[in-house]
Amino acid sequence: MKTSKKEYSRMVEKASPPSRLVKNCTWAFMTGGSICALGEWLYRFYMNMGFIISDARLMSSITLVGLSALFTGLGWYSRLAKRAGAGTLVPITGFANAVVSPAMEFRSEGLITGVGAKMFVIAGPVIVYGVLASVVYGLILFFVSPMGR
Repeated sequence: MKTSKKEYSRMVEKASPPSRLVKNCTWAFMTGGSICALGEWLYRFYMNMGFIISDARLMSSITLVGLSALFTGLGWYSRLAKRAGAGTLVPITGFANAVVSPAMEFRSEGLITGVGAKMFVIAGPVIVYGVLASVVYGLILFFVSPMGR
């Protein structure tokens, strides 16, 4: 049975669920904004605890990564991601989730060949690209900047 492109398009449209674009965007915005607001609250909390600015920023980042890894391990992060979609991809928490998820999935294969080897399956290319981009940027800055600066 041959179907034309027009018939196929109609079949796909009929079988596809209706788009919930506004709802999905709202959930993503609210979730991502909440994660960022939590990061800001943590920063201010650590500042009030007496940390200097750079240490307060570091501690809030460490706390967000730790919470993201913990929530991934407990299975809460994936449930949140199903509902919030792209809102959970806030870089620091999404990256922690991308490292922990494969490690959790392949832990039955052992510490070395499972957790160690699979931990950076998703995050590895991001790390490599980030390091490479920073080296290229550093070289460009070195050769373009006057030597006295």
